[in-house]
Amino acid sequence: MDIIPLNRDDPRFPPALIYYLGREAPASLATLGNLDILKRESLGLFCSVKCPGAMILQAYDFAQSFRWKDRWAETAVVGGFHSPMEKECLRILLQGKQPIIVCPARSVEGMRLSKDLKKALEEGRLLVLSPFDGTQQRATVETALLRNRMVAALAERVFFAYAEPQGKTEQFCREVLAWGKPVYTLEGDANTNLLALGARPVGPKGLDI
Repeated sequence: MDIIPLNRDDPRFPPALIYYLGREAPASLATLGNLDILKRESLGLFCSVKCPGAMILQAYDFAQSFRWKDRWAETAVVGGFHSPMEKECLRILLQGKQPIIVCPARSVEGMRLSKDLKKALEEGRLLVLSPFDGTQQRATVETALLRNRMVAALAERVFFAYAEPQGKTEQFCREVLAWGKPVYTLEGDANTNLLALGARPVGPKGLDI
């Protein structure tokens, strides 16, 4: 499958990127996979690198809930899937039929896809989306931040499984809340910081919204 460029003047270019990112919106995107997934209802997924055990178990159940509930069967889950918990959620989602948008913090060119990602690509339920050209072969702190903003801008709702207090993920959650996006997090003492910021609590069995 070929990598397809998507410029701002292309009608398939996500208008949400321009609306939320303004001048920081990418001039073009490199895409690999099913572009129709961009039309789906979507949920952005984030989690800090360090995640307490209790939150890991709840996040695991949360990811499983997308396979149990028909309400979310067609919802695209969007993420960079970089932190350990994000990777685990991706692994679970790939076992089902969930549409998925993967946004790497590097170029799509030369990117190696796992067997499960290749299978999802062949099934038409995967889209790989990157604002970086072929010269950006490695992820950096800067490209990860740009990628995270793109993920949150694309998603209609944003879910933070856990954000370490005073950490970068918590700081990013503040930014997304300031955009006016609906932001959710798992119930529990470990997430009192996010709940205090204004994130809406959900149980591990999924979003009943």
